[in-house]
Amino acid sequence: MPAYVVVQIAVHDAQTYERYKQLAPPSIARYGGRYLARGGATQALEGTWEPPRFALLEFPSVEQARAWWASPEYAAAKALRHTCAHTMMLLVEGLPPGMDPTSGVS
Repeated sequence: MPAYVVVQIAVHDAQTYERYKQLAPPSIARYGGRYLARGGATQALEGTWEPPRFALLEFPSVEQARAWWASPEYAAAKALRHTCAHTMMLLVEGLPPGMDPTSGVS
């Protein structure tokens, strides 16, 4: 079942964050992940959520997403991100393949 990592980022050191952007993608790919959105424009349709920067990653499973986040391959990038940005990150379990999204899941 797929899993998604939803990330809101407030960058306070753009130069250092550029280095992070080079380090993170190989570790994501190693764990089967890929970017679905990365730093593009956002627009609130309801409420007042206005993330300064937004990323959406997809992984084959919750287990692989957790393994990536805790991995030695991502550790240096994560430590670097902690020095240059404030991040809010959420892991979301996706729907099972073939599931009818109108079947009452909320």
